[in-house]
Amino acid sequence: MVRIRMKIRNQERGIIMDSNHITVVYKWTAKPGKLDELKSIYGEVTEAMKQNEPDAEAVHCYVSEKENALYVRDEFKDAAAMGYHLSTTAAGHFPHLLAIAVPGPFFFFGDVPQELQQATEQMQLGGEFSTHTFGFDR
Repeated sequence: MVRIRMKIRNQERGIIMDSNHITVVYKWTAKPGKLDELKSIYGEVTEAMKQNEPDAEAVHCYVSEKENALYVRDEFKDAAAMGYHLSTTAAGHFPHLLAIAVPGPFFFFGDVPQELQQATEQMQLGGEFSTHTFGFDR
């Protein structure tokens, strides 16, 4: 019973962690003069994820003017949700992003299947993968 209450409380706060959950944190460094365009593209990415990816649980973007960079945190229900994102929204925006920014590093937290790891390697994301060991949510 405690676990159920805890999960409900975490859902209200937008935090859902289970053995299938995947978090991706990454950086895009904009080419000179392209930071506003990068932010605009990620506005489109965020809206597309919100509208078309029901198992994409969250996306949050942070800007560093000093580093001319955009930091992003994506939350996916599971590997299937992440794979869907990579093959749809990400694939659709990736060529334009590469024209105006340099990707990486990308940090993947959770159980990412080998085939998805290979897909990110083919995309040259500079991905690093780790599985959850311990922690807590409030």
